[in-house]
Amino acid sequence: MLRYVIRRVLYAIPILIGVNLLTFALFFVVNTPDDMARMQLGVKRVTPEAIENWKRDRGYDKPLVLNSAATGFAKVTDTIFWNHSARLFVLDFGKAESDGRDIRHQIATRMGPSLAIALPVFLVGMATYITFALLMALLRATYLDFSGVVLCVAAMSISSMFYIIGGQYLVSKLWNLVPISGFAGDLSAWRFMILPVAVGLLGGFGESSRWYRTIFLEEINRDYVRTARAKGLPEGRVLIHHVLRNALIPILTGAVVAIPTLFLGSLVTESFFGIPGLGSYTIDAISSQDFTVVRSMVFLGSILYIVGLILTDISYTIVDPRIRFE
Repeated sequence: MLRYVIRRVLYAIPILIGVNLLTFALFFVVNTPDDMARMQLGVKRVTPEAIENWKRDRGYDKPLVLNSAATGFAKVTDTIFWNHSARLFVLDFGKAESDGRDIRHQIATRMGPSLAIALPVFLVGMATYITFALLMALLRATYLDFSGVVLCVAAMSISSMFYIIGGQYLVSKLWNLVPISGFAGDLSAWRFMILPVAVGLLGGFGESSRWYRTIFLEEINRDYVRTARAKGLPEGRVLIHHVLRNALIPILTGAVVAIPTLFLGSLVTESFFGIPGLGSYTIDAISSQDFTVVRSMVFLGSILYIVGLILTDISYTIVDPRIRFE
């Protein structure tokens, strides 16, 4: 197992290098530092002197990859790639271009509010969706199952924006039950979390429940389930101890997608509810064209996704002892 984990970590290195090179090309080759300066200073009536001053203040006046005017290691280190992209590998994100704040400090500060919203949505949602899908599988080919599928399709057809705007108008403005937006850093934060968590649960209800139902129905038709029924086991025990247990691998695989979201936050939800998390931080950076923050969040998201893949592969051996990594 240890050898497998080390091998997967080593495999992740070229992937991160590829992500880094791709983001570097997008931000500094396709979109040159001159274009970045014009977008920050204003496209109209911007002088070449102002562009050069903006680039010099932020270190964008250097060569991209190779500095032929320098000597020794400075040929590589005195470049835009080294100062703005290579340092991401040691999690040195630098400072934001818009306000000059340290990005790593902002990430550490904003990760808490993002987790406060995303973690309950993930845990409660998994339990709710799986339970509802098991009920539909238990009552398969009945009117209740058909009604559940119709409900899931209807929920999938409704945009998450409807839940957000409708929830803010109905629950916060008309009923005045919870604050419409904002976040508190103390124990009273739960008042601000109720509505975003409820919106997150409703937004993923239809798609997730229907997907889990499909997985369970595929497992129900397998030979080991028919054998369990032939032994006289009740249908509920068959679903819990056999179908659910053998369906954990695709469930874990699907849960990997949510791991970066737990830490990086939900872009739309945090923006509409005024939650100072990483999702709203990314949206604000895109709006203000702060490319340093956007590059940092893209790189951090790729790291979290790779970590999620490794943890998922390790968890396979826990839920299915037949799997061994040689």
